[in-house]
Amino acid sequence: MDIEDEEEMNIYANTDPINGFDGRTETENSETKRHQTPQHTGSDYVRNRSSRAVAVCLVLLCVLLLTAVIVLCVHIYTKSTNYTEERKQLLTNNTNLTEERVQLLKQRNQLQQEKNKLLKMDGWVYYQSSFYFISSEEKSWTESRRDCTERGADLIIINNRKEQEIVNMISSGPSVWIGLTDSDVENTWKWVDGSTLASGMWRSGEPNGKTSENCVLIDASGWIDHRCHEANKWICEKKM
Repeated sequence: MDIEDEEEMNIYANTDPINGFDGRTETENSETKRHQTPQHTGSDYVRNRSSRAVAVCLVLLCVLLLTAVIVLCVHIYTKSTNYTEERKQLLTNNTNLTEERVQLLKQRNQLQQEKNKLLKMDGWVYYQSSFYFISSEEKSWTESRRDCTERGADLIIINNRKEQEIVNMISSGPSVWIGLTDSDVENTWKWVDGSTLASGMWRSGEPNGKTSENCVLIDASGWIDHRCHEANKWICEKKM
């Protein structure tokens, strides 16, 4: 081989790696990139999917929180409305009670004035929330009752033995008319307020007048049925 042939071979040999380029190396790099590319793509997919899941969770959480806030606001509003209505009702009740109190005070003052007026009048006696008027003249049972009603009272109703003792004491002994009669139905004794006599404090043997004695007198010995048209004293009662 001559010198020219060797130089030509060297030229071809030097043309393989140009500027450090190696064909085998390029092939290896291509293979490496081909294998690495799917790895990066999978990571991005997982990352994107995780981000979407987090976003969905945040949206759901916000919806739940918003729902809870709305429910709480509705509950608070309802409670506030109920409290407002209760407060209005209490204020109304308080106003009504105040008005009733004022009315009761007026009535109390009127009763006190009436009491003082009656105490100043001749013939009236006050005992246990009632005023008793003892007549100084005599009239029939009907006329006696009329006199009582004109005084704003009525013939006395005796509720118990203690009251009968008081009547005997203030009447000084003589028989007086009381508000008891069986004029409507024989032997059905009724007080002037319409109530039926439950049990009486009759004198022994009374009542014995049958149809002729339909009104009642009282004296120290007890109750006596008597003729209504006969004149006797009477006792009026006015309850406070």
